[in-house]
This record gives sequence, C-alpha cells and structure tokens, in this order.
Amino acid sequence: MSFSGWLRKNSEHYLLIDAQKQMAAKHQLNPPTPPRGIRDRFWRQVFAPIYRVLPWGFRSRIIQSLPGSHRQRWPEPEAPRRPAV
Repeated sequence: MSFSGWLRKNSEHYLLIDAQKQMAAKHQLNPPTPPRGIRDRFWRQVFAPIYRVLPWGFRSRIIQSLPGSHRQRWPEPEAPRRPAV
C-alpha cells in the first residue's frame, strides 16, 4: 500500500471514530472505547482535533494534492451509433 493510501485509510478510520464520539455525546449514548496505545492516542487526540479545526479550503487543497480515488474520472460516454427507436 502506498503512503497516500495508508494515510487515507487511517484518517478515514479515526475521523469516523471521532464523529461517533461526537454523536454519542450529542445523543447521550455510550462513546467508542478509549484510545489504546500511542498510535490510537495520536490519531484520536492529535490528528482528529487538528483536522476538525482546519478551514475547508486548506483541507480540500491537501486532499487534491494526494493521489487517490478522489482523482479518478468518470469514463466518457460512448457516442450514439444510431437512433434508439
């Protein structure tokens, strides 16, 4: 897996956990389990809060600069060969 793929996978996972934590607090439900280990602590207590406060324009530029699935384009539609009817 490339670095950008690894980064995307981890950031999506930990941002999802952060969103679950916020929703649990909002609706007074049980939050996700607390972070275990230094890796979890970094992603949940450093990365997610910093990402949350970054302005959307800055986040968007970072996302667009990394290669990944967000840069794939739809294939061009085929030209019609003859009338359908």
